[in-house]
Amino acid sequence: MKEAWRGFRAGAWQTQINLRDFILKNHIPYEGDEAFLAGPTERTTRLMGHVQSLLRREAQAGGVLDIDVSTVSSLTHYRPGYIDKADEIIVGLQTDQPLRRGVHPFGGVRMAREAVEAYGYKLSDKIEDEFQFRTTHNDGVFRVYTDEMRAARRIGLITGLPDAYGRGRIIGDYRRVALYGVDRLIQEKKRDKAALGQGEMAAETIRLSEELYQQIVFLGRLKEMAALYGFDISLPAQNAREAVQWLYFAYLGAIKEQNGAAMSLGRVSSFLNIFIERDIAEGKLDESRAQELFDDFVIKLRLARILRTPEYNELFGGDPMWITEAVGGMAEDGRTLVSKSSFRMLNTLYTLGPAPEPNLTVLWSNALPEGFKRFCAKLSIDTDSIQYEGDDLMRPLYGDDYSIACCVSAMETGKRMQFFGARCNLPKLLLLAINGGYDSYAGAHIGPQLGPLQGDRLDYGEVMERLKLYMPWLAKLYVNALNVVHYMHDKYFYEKLQMALHDTDPKRFMAFGVAGLSVAADSLSAIRYACVAPIRDGEGNITGFLTAGEFPAFGNDDDRADSIARALLEDFFACLKAHKTYRNAEHSLSVLTITSNVVYGKKTGATPDGRAGGQPFAPGANPMHGREKNGALAALNSVAKLPYEICRDGISNTFSIVPEALGHWESERRETLCAILDGYFQKGAQHINVNVLSRETLQKAFDDPNAFPNLTMRVSGYAVNFHRLSKEQQAEVVMRSFHGAV
Repeated sequence: MKEAWRGFRAGAWQTQINLRDFILKNHIPYEGDEAFLAGPTERTTRLMGHVQSLLRREAQAGGVLDIDVSTVSSLTHYRPGYIDKADEIIVGLQTDQPLRRGVHPFGGVRMAREAVEAYGYKLSDKIEDEFQFRTTHNDGVFRVYTDEMRAARRIGLITGLPDAYGRGRIIGDYRRVALYGVDRLIQEKKRDKAALGQGEMAAETIRLSEELYQQIVFLGRLKEMAALYGFDISLPAQNAREAVQWLYFAYLGAIKEQNGAAMSLGRVSSFLNIFIERDIAEGKLDESRAQELFDDFVIKLRLARILRTPEYNELFGGDPMWITEAVGGMAEDGRTLVSKSSFRMLNTLYTLGPAPEPNLTVLWSNALPEGFKRFCAKLSIDTDSIQYEGDDLMRPLYGDDYSIACCVSAMETGKRMQFFGARCNLPKLLLLAINGGYDSYAGAHIGPQLGPLQGDRLDYGEVMERLKLYMPWLAKLYVNALNVVHYMHDKYFYEKLQMALHDTDPKRFMAFGVAGLSVAADSLSAIRYACVAPIRDGEGNITGFLTAGEFPAFGNDDDRADSIARALLEDFFACLKAHKTYRNAEHSLSVLTITSNVVYGKKTGATPDGRAGGQPFAPGANPMHGREKNGALAALNSVAKLPYEICRDGISNTFSIVPEALGHWESERRETLCAILDGYFQKGAQHINVNVLSRETLQKAFDDPNAFPNLTMRVSGYAVNFHRLSKEQQAEVVMRSFHGAV
């Protein structure tokens, strides 16, 4: 290790697994601008030519280029794969061919079968035969689900439960492999396992001991996987190229093993910068070659794919992986954590062109260097490919070495993990309460059976009393369903490698979520401030509403509506916390829909706010389309009022503004966008996607797929290629609000 760690400042990181200490001891802050950056090399351009050809073929094949239907995906189950071996600096593919997808039947063999059949393939008899005698995660869940859980799932009251695929949102600390080598990590895990054996062998201890055994085995398999490519990762990386390669092998092992709903990368650019700047100082790299390392690394990330069913793709449109990389932020000692490699990572949007992956996330603080802020604003204006999260809000809770799980959820890297939990449908819950346990849209009875509210006008007090009955019922059902899901996932589809790159007993979160917040808040506002008359069928059930008069809508910085939205979150979170979670995970909540706002809307009847039955909700925490009447800042202010202290799983806000609204020339637009971001996060906001484009551009892309074939935009916590969305999802995106003035 002496040679690998040459020139690094000593610290606690040498005697314990402590990445934060290593980074803070050796970090080189950068407070300049992007002038030092290099463009793509000839080698990068050639390699990207191969990649673009592959991507075109994938699109022509309907979105899936090829599937290996005979191999269960894992670390050592494929021969080494390359794009063009002679031109690759960083190597490794999920299977033996670029863009060939593998199958993960341990999540659910039925889902694997449906996924391959959706693209004209057939799951091999070999896998079908083997999994007759294996219990999958999906099998275990549905053995235990109650009839009520199944019904809530079926009618869209709780949707997106990770009960048929990998749960995701677990971020292995992939940096550990580069800094320490795998042998050191195995040694630490063996020590932890031996210590467990000294105590009482209670159920939790037995489970953790077996998990440690699996972690140790898969760290060994990670070494075997790297050896297939000709590398020995048992020891630490000796230089920058090895640091990138070792780290990438760790991430590659994770995505070979799991088909998680989100496979975030972590916070790696400033860590890698320490190795890069050492190599530059030693004369082994120049700026062009440093950028080339990031370009090659990001090319590999852009080729990552997971096979999913059409049902999954309807919920989470655009074929996302959520390979989220957090960039920037501040250290607790007041230094910026921006490095030159923060710029290099973001610069791949220019050297390689805009793309959805990796999901680039800037941790924004008002104290960030101005040159970095302006560069980020320029990227948003030019590419619509990055999102921002409030570092000053999250750093006091998670320290200064946290990452973003999935889209917006902060996790202390390697020390905390999350049980992903999808979300519940608040507007449908409201309709159930009004109808006394009957879903008129689905024609289903569920929950307490009280019969519909009576009268010719809905009374706000009566509706709220009903919600106080139905909200605790749904919260209990939701907690119990997630407990089942995650018990079975740990039992049958445990993330062996990802958890090997965590501390042995991490802090756990249970991530609950809500969808349709603005629809529910506006509906309650309409009942309170306008006149809402129920429309009934022949049996007296309420099937629609006639709403007369004005009412305040969420998104206008009006506390009458905004306080209703806040109270809904506070009340539902209190109901969730009344119930015990699996492995004593800490309750957390999100206001986050991905693209499932379309699916939720399809399964939800007309609501008192005037939304027609079957129509999409607004995404995430956004105001409902077209209801923001007081400008962009008012809309942002409403979202900023939502309480992050109870919504630590994330509050997703997708913000679109036309270029002219930011100014007439580039420098003015950059300054205006920086000022908007400063003001928004000063208000205590947590997250924002930024799109700088017009509705007309999207409409042209919708009408003619050839007009903007590579159009990338932010949708709800992540970016997509617009044309990878379904036509229904594209139409919803076109409907969204595009602010014409600040």
